[in-house]
Amino acid sequence: MDKMFEQLDGLLDRYAELQELMSDPDVISDTSRYMELSKEEAGLRDIVAKYTRLKEVLGEIEESEELLRDSDDAEMTELAKADLSELQTEKETLEQGIKLLMLPTDPNDEKNIIMEIRGAAGGDEASLFAGDLLNMYQRYAESQNWQTEIIDETATEVGGFKEVA
Repeated sequence: MDKMFEQLDGLLDRYAELQELMSDPDVISDTSRYMELSKEEAGLRDIVAKYTRLKEVLGEIEESEELLRDSDDAEMTELAKADLSELQTEKETLEQGIKLLMLPTDPNDEKNIIMEIRGAAGGDEASLFAGDLLNMYQRYAESQNWQTEIIDETATEVGGFKEVA
C-alpha cells in the first residue's frame, strides 16, 4: 500500500506541474504542446480527485478512531462508530476505484473501427441473421458507452441486411 501511495504522490506532483505549465503563456501559445499537456492533465484528473478524497477519508477515520478511544459519552461513541463504518466503506470504494484507474490504458482505446456484416449465402435467413448480429453488436456498444454509426446498408424485404457497415 505504501508503494501505491508513493506512486499517487508522484501523480499529484505531476498534476500540479501540468496545471502550472498549462497556465504558462509560452505553452498556451504553442497549441500542440498545450493540447498534449491538456490531454495528460485530463487523464490524471479522476485519479487525483479520488486520491485527494482518499487522503481526506483517512484523516477522518483517524479522527473517529481517536474520538472512540478518548470519549466516555455513549452518544458520541455511537456517532463515531457510525461515521467510522461509513468512512471504511468509502475508503474501500475509493481504493478499488484508484486501483482501476492506475491500470495501464490500451493504446487502441482511442481508435475507431469499421465493421462490415454480410448476409452471405442462405437467402432470407442469412439476411435476418445479419440483422440480428447488427442489433447484438449495437446493444453491446451501448452497454460500453461506445457510439455507433451505420455508414452504408443494403436492406432486404424481410427486415434483414444483405450487407451493412
